[in-house]
Amino acid sequence: MSSFVNRNRVVFLHLSFWCVYLSFNVYQINVFQRDRGWDWGNLIGSMIVQLVFTMLIAYFNYFFTWPRFLKSKNVWRYVFEFSIPFAALITARVYLQRYMADKFAGHIDYFYSSFFVVQITAVTLFIVIFVGLLRFAVDWFELESKKKAVENEKLTAELNFLKAQINPHFLFNTLNNLYYLAYTKSENTTEVIAKLSQMMRYMIYESNHPKVLLSKEIDYMQSYISLERLRLNNQIPIKFTLEGNMENIWIAPLIFITFLENAFKHGVNNSDPNAWVNLVIRMEGSRCTYTVENSKPTMAASNGEKSGIGLQNVQRRLELSYPGQYTLDVTENTDKYMVQLNLTLA
Repeated sequence: MSSFVNRNRVVFLHLSFWCVYLSFNVYQINVFQRDRGWDWGNLIGSMIVQLVFTMLIAYFNYFFTWPRFLKSKNVWRYVFEFSIPFAALITARVYLQRYMADKFAGHIDYFYSSFFVVQITAVTLFIVIFVGLLRFAVDWFELESKKKAVENEKLTAELNFLKAQINPHFLFNTLNNLYYLAYTKSENTTEVIAKLSQMMRYMIYESNHPKVLLSKEIDYMQSYISLERLRLNNQIPIKFTLEGNMENIWIAPLIFITFLENAFKHGVNNSDPNAWVNLVIRMEGSRCTYTVENSKPTMAASNGEKSGIGLQNVQRRLELSYPGQYTLDVTENTDKYMVQLNLTLA
């Protein structure tokens, strides 16, 4: 219903104005009928004539003379093009209403007075000006609509670009792991290739949608953890805890993986016997809390690279996908790193 109203808001704006105008005319008719005892049929007919002629003048200006003036900015041309049809229609209306009142007999002084002519001329001009101003409202609506469309296209393009950056980032990390396994001639190399293929299938076909099931995102994360376990020869304790109902929950894809990658990339190496990683995803209604904790190595991680690009990427995606619906806290202690992301999932 709201979308229908939005699409036709200009029509409703015009209809609302004419409904108010008609209500005012009905009030005037009621006053005339009570004070003078005039015939209802003539009064209603006079009201219809007044409405039709006023709309003719107003929309002649709205659709023809006013748009031409906005293009040419020629005031004298606008006055000439508008005044002649305006005068002709006002004259026709005056004579038609006089005929309807008493067939030009001159019995009803009001319709033959200068006040009557001045009154309908002034009221019609006011309405013409008001309806003309509605065109500015229409132009504003169209401008806002185009602006929002451009913004949406820009945000969609930016989201797609940010999401596309994750693929090479993931491939770079996983190929490093695969290189290490192949270099050491590990028997787990074929298993890593199989898991990598499964994960790439998810990234290519599933993550291209605006939202994915949280359960599928969790499966993807568990596959990534399996790869890391293989790389680390199961020497590092890794705990992944799920709390709450994870079914039928939708989330923007690949939001969690950057924090998980950083936990392994910058906090874990298999030469540190005290290394560990803990992950928790907790659902409480529509509230999702994602916590990643990992040990802080006594020496720099083996690759020694910074993670700024990945974190900036995911923070920007959060701003675009969940504006005002998330909080992100990063804590660094003497012995551990902790990231906690709170999301409100519709």
